Amino acid sequence: MLNKRLLSHLTISHLPGLGDVLAKKFNQLGIYTIRDLLLHLPMRYEDRSASSAISALSIGEHTTIQGQIVKAEIMMAKKRMLICTIKDSTGIANLRFMNFYPAMKQSMVTGKWIKAYGEVRKGKIYFEMIHPQIQIRDSEQSFDNIEGERYTPIYAATFGLTQNMLRKFIHLALVLLERNPSAEVIPAQYITRFPTLEDALRTLHEPPLDINITELEDGSHPAKKRLIFEELLAYHLSMQITKSHTQKQQATPLHVNNQYITPFLQSLPFSPTNAQHRVVHEIWQDMAKNIPMMRLVQGDVGSGKTLVAALAALNALENNKQVVLMAPTEILAEQHAINFTNWLTPLGLTVSLLSGKLTAKKKRECYEALAAGDIDILIGTHAVFVDKVEFANLGLVIIDEQHRFGVDQRLTLWEKGIKDNCYPHQLIMTATPIPRTLAMTVYADLDVSTIDELPPGRTPVTTVVLPNTRRHEIIERIEQACLTGKQAYWVCTLVEESEILEAQAAEVAFAELQELLPTITVGLIHGKMKPSQKQEVMQSFKKGEIQLLIATTVIEVGVDVPNASLMVIENAERLGLSQLHQLRGRVGRGSAASHCVLMYQMPLSRVTKERLNVMRDSNDGFVIAQKDLEIRGSGEILGTRQVGIANFKIVDLIRDQHLISTIQQASNYLLSDDPQSAYAIVNSWLPDRSKYINA
Repeated sequence: MLNKRLLSHLTISHLPGLGDVLAKKFNQLGIYTIRDLLLHLPMRYEDRSASSAISALSIGEHTTIQGQIVKAEIMMAKKRMLICTIKDSTGIANLRFMNFYPAMKQSMVTGKWIKAYGEVRKGKIYFEMIHPQIQIRDSEQSFDNIEGERYTPIYAATFGLTQNMLRKFIHLALVLLERNPSAEVIPAQYITRFPTLEDALRTLHEPPLDINITELEDGSHPAKKRLIFEELLAYHLSMQITKSHTQKQQATPLHVNNQYITPFLQSLPFSPTNAQHRVVHEIWQDMAKNIPMMRLVQGDVGSGKTLVAALAALNALENNKQVVLMAPTEILAEQHAINFTNWLTPLGLTVSLLSGKLTAKKKRECYEALAAGDIDILIGTHAVFVDKVEFANLGLVIIDEQHRFGVDQRLTLWEKGIKDNCYPHQLIMTATPIPRTLAMTVYADLDVSTIDELPPGRTPVTTVVLPNTRRHEIIERIEQACLTGKQAYWVCTLVEESEILEAQAAEVAFAELQELLPTITVGLIHGKMKPSQKQEVMQSFKKGEIQLLIATTVIEVGVDVPNASLMVIENAERLGLSQLHQLRGRVGRGSAASHCVLMYQMPLSRVTKERLNVMRDSNDGFVIAQKDLEIRGSGEILGTRQVGIANFKIVDLIRDQHLISTIQQASNYLLSDDPQSAYAIVNSWLPDRSKYINA
């Protein structure tokens, strides 16, 4: 059956010998079904085919040795360890285990035979291996010789789940797959040069010794390409089906009547750019249709996306609809709440902020007002996802910094607005420019608008890269700038994604700079402060009462202080290009010449030097995004910080981008000629997406 491709309907407990305790270990790796297990591909491969005589070993080599157990004993040194002494016809070696369990010691019976693979090290008397991979047998002849025929796969593992266990159960899953082969669902013209799905998985998990292992690891082997093609096709199909599904839904057409829009534009002290006008009209045209808008607006830092969002919101409000604006962080939600309150309150509209840090009473009051229709625009963080959030008449969902949210999250919020079988319109914004390769693939369900023009008066930021040995010079520079009426940021970064540790680092820098700059007013802001405290600090900074603001990366998005013209980013080598560019975008928002100092700590890797040089040489977010993709690869860019973009198991969009045009052709063919197969491919690779793509 098509819906049973890759055995995605079977849990791993169907495999003999895999009980509940072991299943929990697999679950820690995200493995719940046979499909998950089959797609848990090796990280690398080792050639364990040839055994070495103990007397011929060389320190540092990785090899296999085979011998008879002389003794096995637990020794007490600095820590408990198990030492197994073995011998072959040429010599003696020790196998040393720091982490072991009683059954392991009991299995090492004197006289039995053991095969061990690992790195050879120098011991006090004999060669030794620390934590080698082992097999124990009753006789020398009874060793399974599979390793003499194939490369040995090495998998990502977890405590209590050994490589041997992983190999054993993956082998059982492959046997099960061979007994229940998947029907071929990809048209032959697209995969003539690839093996079947079953053969591809067998090759990847148990490659024969005559295979080109480099091709297998770098993605150029037909077996790997088969899976890459299928995963990329599954994702593209899911996006296309989502878009098709959206276009079958009904939405209330929302037409501009200028009740609010005209007075709002007249109240602005500036005129929108041509790019903003163009994008706003694309949005209004979508909102005037009877199908839900699904539009992504991308623009560089400071291009004016918030104004575009406000004009989209006013169109919905003119049609007596509510609006929700979702932001990924408390500080960005608070900044939006301030901006929208200042803009919309004079028009008689009600703006409310909902975040996780509100008291239970405040949240309850917000829920009630929202359900009664007394709130026109709700601005919030993840708190808007909770079931208690109900809208009286939601017409527009705005998601800011889309890459911080998953596709499922934004679709869940969208579904909150369904009323009388009508769906709200949806506007998605990002200040992280998306290279064309990514946009064609991971945002295939969205129409894309680009704000490719900065407002007049913005000055390019001059970026310099300096070692932290020149810290005193940088502090002097800050003092001079602040004494001449300018304002500055000092950004503290940490490797760990920890608000607590970042806050501590910022507090240390705050105390240090207060002492070194007694004539300067220094402020502090970080993610662990209460919303009211952060708002108070930001307002003081905006008013010029604080000259130097010590901050963590919470200021990455949404902070707009035109008089701030100098930024120092400490330990800049720890951040990626996109985040550095976002931070730098906090300065250069006024007419004064602005500077950004990227202060780094030696030594720097080649990649880090390249990254910092890109920042020094360019202010163009689209150039920087493309360079980031080239330097780091899609795997890291599409990782934890950008959770909304596909979490591919096998695909690397830089390596595999040449397949995209063929993928699009195959996707169009399947959706028009064989939709059942299209759904089968999506369900086998992206089972969690199926709730959003049901026809």
